[in-house]
Amino acid sequence: MDIRNIISNMLTRRSPDELIAAGKKSELKKTLNVFDLIVLGIGAVVGTGIFTIIGSAIQGGPESLGAGPAIIISMILAAVACVFSALCYSEIAAMIPVAGSAYTYTYATMGEFMAWMVGWILMLEYAIGNITVACAWTGYFVQFMKGFKAVLPAFIVNFPMWLRNDYRFMFAYCDKFGLDPHSQMPYLFDKIPVALNLPAMVIVLLLTILLIKGVKESTRFASIMVGVNMFMIISFIVVGSFYVKPENWAPFAPNGFEGVFMGAFLIFFAYIGFDAISTTAEETENPQRDLPIAILGTLVICTILYICVALVLTGNVPLGSIDTQAPIAHAMRVIGKDWFAGLISIGALCALTSVILIYQLGTTRILYAMSRDRFLPKSLRLIHKKYRTPHVLTWISGIVVIVCTLFMDLNISAELCNFGTFTSFIIICIAVLILRKTEPNRERPFKVPFCPWFPIMGIITCGGLMIYSLKSLKTSSVYFPLWLFIGVVIYAIYGYAAKRFEEKKRAKYSAPKVTEKV
Repeated sequence: MDIRNIISNMLTRRSPDELIAAGKKSELKKTLNVFDLIVLGIGAVVGTGIFTIIGSAIQGGPESLGAGPAIIISMILAAVACVFSALCYSEIAAMIPVAGSAYTYTYATMGEFMAWMVGWILMLEYAIGNITVACAWTGYFVQFMKGFKAVLPAFIVNFPMWLRNDYRFMFAYCDKFGLDPHSQMPYLFDKIPVALNLPAMVIVLLLTILLIKGVKESTRFASIMVGVNMFMIISFIVVGSFYVKPENWAPFAPNGFEGVFMGAFLIFFAYIGFDAISTTAEETENPQRDLPIAILGTLVICTILYICVALVLTGNVPLGSIDTQAPIAHAMRVIGKDWFAGLISIGALCALTSVILIYQLGTTRILYAMSRDRFLPKSLRLIHKKYRTPHVLTWISGIVVIVCTLFMDLNISAELCNFGTFTSFIIICIAVLILRKTEPNRERPFKVPFCPWFPIMGIITCGGLMIYSLKSLKTSSVYFPLWLFIGVVIYAIYGYAAKRFEEKKRAKYSAPKVTEKV
C-alpha cells in the first residue's frame, strides 16, 4: 500500500469551478426566493432556543452553571460568534452556490478527508439536533392536549407515559419514585421493555412525507408555522412587558462569568439553523444574491427576538422559579395569564415543527452532496421522478431520527449538536482564509469585511466557547471524540475505498478505445 498515494488522495481538493459545474447538473428543482430562505432560516432558529433551551441556560443543570438574568449577555456572545461565522458562510455560499453547505466548502479548501469529517460532524448538528427537537415537541403536544381535557376522553388527553417517553426516561422515573418498571410499561416476552415517544415518531414521519412531496410545498407549510410562532412570541413580549419586575433581575449574574460563558455555550443551540439556508443553494433561484441576504437577515431578526424574550422572561419570573421544560408558558401562569399559557403551546408546536422540517431538509441535502461525490452509495442520491426530491435519503434520515428517539439522552444530544456546530463554524472561517489565498481573483458576490480579522475572530470565539465548556460537560466531551473516531473508521473502511472504486470505474469507461488496424 502506497502511503504517499493515500495521503495525496486524502488531501485532494475539488476546485470551485468543478463544484459549480456539478451543481449546475443537479436534478433538484430551483423554486426558492429570498423570502422563502428567510422563512426557512427563522423556522430553523426561532423556537429551539426559546421553547427548549433558554430555561436550562438561565437555571443551569447537573453539569453546568446557569447565567441567570445575565443570559442576555450570553445571547450577545453567542450571536457575535454566529455573526463572524455567518459572514463567512455568506461569502462562500455566494461564491460556491451548491448543496452540501460546510461539507462542500471544505472539499474546495482542505481536501477529501476533512470534507468527509465535516459532513460527518454536520450530522451532529442536523440529525442529532433533530432528535432533541422532536422529543421536545412531544412535551408541548402533551401540554396542548391537556387544554382539551373538558371535551376529549381521558385516555386521549392523558395517554400512558410509556407512549410519550423513551425507555431511559421510564427507568429513571421508576428509580426516582421507587416504582416497579413492570407496572409502568409493558414488556415483550416479559424481558424487553416497551417505551416509545409516539408523538415524536408520528410528527417526524409526517414531515418526512411532506419533504418528499417537494421543497416548495415544505417551505409553504413552514411559512405558516413560522407565522403562528412569530405572532405568539411577539404577543408574549408585549403582554409580559407589562408585568416585568426589575427586582427579579438581581442578582444579575449569580454565577459570574463562568455562568455567562456556559449560558452562551448552551444558548448557542438556539442559533443553530441559519446555516441550513446554505444547504438549499441548488434549489434557490438566485443563490449568489439571496443566500447572503437570508443568512444575515435571519441572524439579526432572531437575535433581537431572543434578547427581548430573555428580558421579559427573567423580569416576570424570579430566578430559581423558572421552569426549564416550558419556560414561556410557565411565565404566563406566574403573571396570572393561564389562558395565554395554553396559546403558547400552539406557538411552541408550530415552532418546533418548522425546526424538525428544516433540520430534515438540511440533513438530506448534505448527504445528497456526499453521495454525489461518491462517498456514499449511488442509490442514495436517486431523485424522485415526479417530485424532484432525494426521496431515498429523506426516508433514511426520517427513519434514523424515529429510531433514535427510542433511546437518545436529550441533554447529551443537544450538547453534541453544539460541539458539532462549533467545529463546522471554525472550519468555515478557516475556509474563507484559504480561499482568499488560493482563489484571490475569483468573483465574490459577497465579501467578509475586515478580512482576515473577522474570520480569525470567528475562530477564536467559537473555539473559546467550545474549549471552555469541555471542563463542565464531562459526558458529551467524551462522546464527541468518540463520534469523530467513528467517522474516521467509516471513512477508512468504506468512504475512501468507495471513492477510489468509482474513480477507477469512471476512468475505465471514459478512456478512449483503441482499434486494431487490419
